[in-house]
Amino acid sequence: MSTTQPVPVLAAELAHAWADIQRHHPELPDLATPESLIGESSSACGSELSFERLLHEAVHGIAAARGVRDTSRAGRYHNRRFLAIAEELGLDHAEDPHPSSGFSLVTMSPETRRRYRPTAERLQRALKAHLAAAATDTKRSFRGPAARHGSSGGGVRVKAVCECGRNVRVVPSVLAQAPIVCGACKKPFEIAETLTVAASS
Repeated sequence: MSTTQPVPVLAAELAHAWADIQRHHPELPDLATPESLIGESSSACGSELSFERLLHEAVHGIAAARGVRDTSRAGRYHNRRFLAIAEELGLDHAEDPHPSSGFSLVTMSPETRRRYRPTAERLQRALKAHLAAAATDTKRSFRGPAARHGSSGGGVRVKAVCECGRNVRVVPSVLAQAPIVCGACKKPFEIAETLTVAASS
């Protein structure tokens, strides 16, 4: 499998895996953009992309199609309605609910593993190729100021301050596009780390 275009290849495999789940659960809506799952992380839903994680997302998809509210606390707590649909999709939850994420830590039953084995293995190969290509790209690529200040480009905010001492949390790449000016002192907000370095030099 070629790794020269890892995102399109992985997106295609994610779409293929989702379609396989739909074969067994026809009410599952289509996956709008497979690319949205690549690099996306959620501690409540599972931070690592895998076929098991895809089944977890499919539970949310079916819940949405049925109009069922399967989470609370801004999507972090997975309730018993989530668990009921998860069981329909062949996912188990052996433990009591987690205090903050509820029944989110579901795992495939042995029967589900057997049912989806070829699809899961195919997706796993695509994930490995994608990660290998991403690791090579990271070594060779300059990521710019967003990476230096702790932003992954996906919305990690850092502290920016103005001359009068007010502060805001901002994504560095947004601040790089144009100054954000303080309404009190009329001076631009700057990332605190940058100001510290400038003061010490």
